[in-house]
Amino acid sequence: MSVFAPYAADPAISRGRLHPERISTFRSAFQRDRDRIIHSSAFRRLKHKTQVFIEHEGDYYRTRLTHSIEVAQVARTLAAALGLNTDLAEAIALAHDLGHTPFGHTGEDALAELMEPYAGFDHNAQALRIVTRLERHYAEFDGLNLTWETLEGIAKHNGPLVNPDGSPLKGPLPLALSEYDTLHALDLHTHASAEAQVAAIADDVAYNHHDLHDGLRSGLFDEADLMELPITGPAFAEVDALYPGLDRMRRRHEALRRVFGTMVEDVIAVARHRLDAAEPTDADAVRHLGVTIIRFSDRVFRELKVIRQFLFTRMYRAPRVVAMRAEVTDVVRDLFLLFMRDPGHLPEEWRADVAAAGDEAALARIVADYVAGMTDRFALQEHARLLGSDATRFTRYMVSGRE
Repeated sequence: MSVFAPYAADPAISRGRLHPERISTFRSAFQRDRDRIIHSSAFRRLKHKTQVFIEHEGDYYRTRLTHSIEVAQVARTLAAALGLNTDLAEAIALAHDLGHTPFGHTGEDALAELMEPYAGFDHNAQALRIVTRLERHYAEFDGLNLTWETLEGIAKHNGPLVNPDGSPLKGPLPLALSEYDTLHALDLHTHASAEAQVAAIADDVAYNHHDLHDGLRSGLFDEADLMELPITGPAFAEVDALYPGLDRMRRRHEALRRVFGTMVEDVIAVARHRLDAAEPTDADAVRHLGVTIIRFSDRVFRELKVIRQFLFTRMYRAPRVVAMRAEVTDVVRDLFLLFMRDPGHLPEEWRADVAAAGDEAALARIVADYVAGMTDRFALQEHARLLGSDATRFTRYMVSGRE
């Protein structure tokens, strides 16, 4: 049986659910949350939502689904090493990307611009909206009725969202967050639990690792480029010393797994030191420390910034990716504006919400919910069906080769 630290979240003393439910006889509250997230429609749709490349560019690139699974694996590893509740960390990790639009951050940027007159769009807030409202499968409530601790982790795993006086820290508070907080206060002025902080850093570990792998796979840069960077350079050098003449794919894998290990080991060492120094007596004490307790060391954080800048230049803003971003931005914009002009194009099950919408802002929120829920493939198909475009034109960005 796992032995939890005193500052780990305890499902037996959870702050509960918005709608009280009978306690399960064989699953903890956080295990039920995890299971509900996995069985949700939004989670299944992550299979066809992308990170950097669009959905059909290649079978071996990460999707939001594979990314979420990788984040959950890292979160469980970190949580177990730190004596935290692995089920809560896993649940938050699995849910953290539910609110993403089609076409990754490009789609989110497009939708955020379109929704600017209507209280904006934010994928973290959209994830909360999905699990508290848009999933409609249960007889007694909308959403998944997750525990307070899981909802808190989804809402503020990256840190507090408001000042102690309630004023926003970074611009207006997203509407989905403010609406839910009035029903079920999530203490948006504090940091989240250690488990939520673990999920947040696990996201960083996972994407730093797999963006390097996907970038190599795409041909946007090669191993020689990574030999010039911190962390990755020493990793390749170590592999070359241990396994001279190793074939390219094995060399790549061995080096990147060392990069992965460097990040995980650094987080564990730093978190143990910081937790020992802070001596939080319970989970709530972590929330009120006033600092993020689960983080990289200053040295590794600086080195990762160098890698991220390299990826930004060579991958996220590569000419082929920029051209693709422009085209899929048009897809999101065209669909949003079409549904705003003529909501009759929305599926029948969405029209009841449209009928109840009191104004243009309410309609825009419904349209944003629908467009944000689309997969890459479905968005392209609907754009072709409703607007007569050629969905196959995106194959020009496809890359060749397989591993």
